[in-house]
Amino acid sequence: MTGESTGHTNPLEVLRRRRRVLAEALRSRLWPLPAVAVLLAVLAGIGVPELDTAVDDHMPAEVAGYLFGGSADAAREVLGAIAGSLITVTSLTFSLTLVTLQLASSQYSPRLLRTFAADRVVQRTLALFLSTFIYALTVLRTVRNDTGTGTSEFVPQLAVTLAYALTVASVVSLVLFLGHLVRQIRVETVLDQVRADTCATAADILPRATIGGGPEQPLPEPPPHAHLVEAADSGFVVEIDERTVLDAAVRAEALVWIDRPVGDPVVAGTPIARCWPVHPQHPLTGETLDRLDDRIRSAVRTSSERTTAQDVGYGLRQLTDVVVRALSPGINDPTTAVHGLLACTAVLVELLTARLGPYPVRDSDNRVRVAIARPTFADLLELVCTQPRLYGAADPDVAEALLSMLHLLARKATTEEHRTAIHDQLVLVRARINDHDGATRRHLERRARDAEEAFTHRWISRGPAPRPSDPP
Repeated sequence: MTGESTGHTNPLEVLRRRRRVLAEALRSRLWPLPAVAVLLAVLAGIGVPELDTAVDDHMPAEVAGYLFGGSADAAREVLGAIAGSLITVTSLTFSLTLVTLQLASSQYSPRLLRTFAADRVVQRTLALFLSTFIYALTVLRTVRNDTGTGTSEFVPQLAVTLAYALTVASVVSLVLFLGHLVRQIRVETVLDQVRADTCATAADILPRATIGGGPEQPLPEPPPHAHLVEAADSGFVVEIDERTVLDAAVRAEALVWIDRPVGDPVVAGTPIARCWPVHPQHPLTGETLDRLDDRIRSAVRTSSERTTAQDVGYGLRQLTDVVVRALSPGINDPTTAVHGLLACTAVLVELLTARLGPYPVRDSDNRVRVAIARPTFADLLELVCTQPRLYGAADPDVAEALLSMLHLLARKATTEEHRTAIHDQLVLVRARINDHDGATRRHLERRARDAEEAFTHRWISRGPAPRPSDPP
């Protein structure tokens, strides 16, 4: 992040992250894009017939030959058929989308609903169907017959032809939508999309770790009697506005420690931050303290559900949920669990190069004014390993996937903190190996030894490990 030890917060960077949060909120809802498409369809349904009136007498014959050439009654029939069929197809599309959301919730995880709702293909398909329906209805009102009382016949050739073109596009989109939906509900596609989103979030909000750059300045420690700032609302922390907190701390001549990271649940009235004066001889009191409290509360934003905008751990939570759901007795699909652990491994490998843990936000004079909590690599690794280890270590494939993940992470680890976290998880997984029978236990023990030896940065080159069915 820009607020790391390399310098003070950049307003443009803060604004960019705010736009990312807003875009994430809009992207994960089905209605914004269809609503915009409906509005444009109404405007087009009004404007294109007006264009027809303006160019009707100047239309080249070569162009007019490709436009709708029927009477007013024929135009009404065409537009009515388009409107009737499109609303039926739209209802079918909504039904299929809801079935997909229900399947994702029950088969994979309820936390994946945002991912499915954010699918651009689904949103664009619904937008095209609804806009075609509204456009056809809007154009239909402009078609007139010759009544013989001064009202001449008017058939908006351009508008009806455009309605026909939109209908053809809708038919093609329906076929593509069905194919996309079949691919979208495959677990491999789901896992890959969550992995990609999580890695993109990590690359956007986490700075790269500096290897051998010397020790960093320690974060200020809150004194025992620091003032506690209580949460205004209950929910999950979804965003922390660093700029607001920094400005408030500078104005109040205070230091602030926000110890509830993004993704943590909070309850209204419980502490989320601590603050204390920069100069102990000038304590925070009265209006200054009240204003600081209000600014911190407004900067720590909560919601009823987590998002991926600033929360790397949420992506790992989604992947782990898929693993755990696959290991449940009702589903019993260890192969899906193994695929989920592979996706978790890819994310954790990316996080090995990122700077995790609490980080400072500096003012324009490069002085630390705010410290914000953030999960460490050990926290995220524990999130991935704990439940699969408890629920799936009895399955040889899941146990091997856990050991393979720790082996690769151990080989890629570059700091002692990473190695310690990986070793702690390896010890816990290794303790569950004894529950297997002889051949399986020997196979898993060999995998565990491979992971242990990976801490010395030596690739294991003695060939593939024998399967449990092979002779010892």
